[in-house]
Amino acid sequence: MSIGETACTYAALILHDDGISITAEKIATLVKAANLTVESYWPSLFAKLCEKKNIEDLILNVGAGGGGAAVAVSAPAGGAAAGGAAPAAASAVEEKKEEPKEESDDDMGFSLFD
Repeated sequence: MSIGETACTYAALILHDDGISITAEKIATLVKAANLTVESYWPSLFAKLCEKKNIEDLILNVGAGGGGAAVAVSAPAGGAAAGGAAPAAASAVEEKKEEPKEESDDDMGFSLFD
């Protein structure tokens, strides 16, 4: 993160915490009060972000996200949407049960520290 991003992030969080509407001018004022200089586009970018996103949701979901994408199973097209979803879910559970158990080191007659 650059200094401009960090400064505007903190300024937006301060404004949100105080219950003040977040605008580019207010972010720029807080950054200037902290004796920092940032590129002129940072405050407006953060103000636009804060207009479109709920800040509390962003704060609460800091560590959530990233990683692999979830696999969604869609219902079959047509009139069988209600009846087709249950067998698909049941087959997914059966697939998990069929995994073979891994043998432990004791079964092989040696271990890592012998």
